[in-house]
Amino acid sequence: MNTQRKAVSLISGGLDSMLATRVILDQGIHVEGINFYTGFCVEGHTHAIRAKDKKKAKRNNALWVAEQLGIKLHIIDVIEEYKDVVLNPKHGYGQNLNPCLDCKIFMVNKAQAWAWMEENQFDFIITGEVIGQRPKSQRKETMPIIARESGAGDRLLRPLCAKNLEPTLPEREGWVDRNKLFDFHGRNRKPQIALAHSLGIEEYSQPAGGCCFLTDKSYSSKLGDLWQSRGERDYELDDIMLLKVGRHLRPKPHYKLIISREEGENHYLNGYQHEFTTIRTLSHGGPVALVDGKPSTEDLLFAARVVARYSQGRDAREVTLSITEPRQEALEVSLLPLPASDIPESWHV
Repeated sequence: MNTQRKAVSLISGGLDSMLATRVILDQGIHVEGINFYTGFCVEGHTHAIRAKDKKKAKRNNALWVAEQLGIKLHIIDVIEEYKDVVLNPKHGYGQNLNPCLDCKIFMVNKAQAWAWMEENQFDFIITGEVIGQRPKSQRKETMPIIARESGAGDRLLRPLCAKNLEPTLPEREGWVDRNKLFDFHGRNRKPQIALAHSLGIEEYSQPAGGCCFLTDKSYSSKLGDLWQSRGERDYELDDIMLLKVGRHLRPKPHYKLIISREEGENHYLNGYQHEFTTIRTLSHGGPVALVDGKPSTEDLLFAARVVARYSQGRDAREVTLSITEPRQEALEVSLLPLPASDIPESWHV
């Protein structure tokens, strides 16, 4: 009797993983998705906090893709394990602080080493990789490195570019039909979009968008600044979450301001008022600001003038603010907002 083969698909929430999974599903393979939560995911945080794209549906794209495909999705928290990938990437970083090659090796390894996969007799792993699409991790010479160092070997199948690679075990064994796989390559997304339309897939997340903040230049700059200011390369979940929110200014090396840009960020930063010194405007509408570091009293008064500059009282002679240190009574002050010309670009992290 023919045994239905099973595959685990790495679902990022993007178009490529969606297409790769659908192509294998259409060959009669039982597929379940897996999504690793690293803490650096773009979705589900700033999109939910900020009013930008307010009318756009707030969703976890990995879950949404699984729903559209009709498959089960397993979401696995790897925040602590992933630290070593970010801090000590064997293959180095990409253009920013993105350890893309080490990241892919880590995720494929986690999938193939997952006890659940063996216990439930899954046969191979699918990814949406396309040769030439990513300069760091998706090159022809890196594809074998990922397969080898992850431990997946030739049980790792890339349906969208399989015809550009040597046949894998699922192809050689006839579990999947190689003729129904593809030879996509390069950064041109037109083949994927055409395939999506041919499969009746009309809605998908932005095709060229990354799903990791570490690929973002601004975010990487903030993370590098965090490490430099603390004198060590480490982070906690709250650290990397706060780097996604607000305007970050460093007036002096020993402290930084995180200033909200809108009401949603006000609410979010208020959640940290018991951990950070918090500055709020009282006489005018304005932001909530957290002070990260070891500021002196003089520094805090100066920081309050900076916050006043970003309030609706920026042109007023005086703005009243509160400065509240954790577990202490608020100090109320009235100060002249700092002129915009006194906030140099070099402060912006």
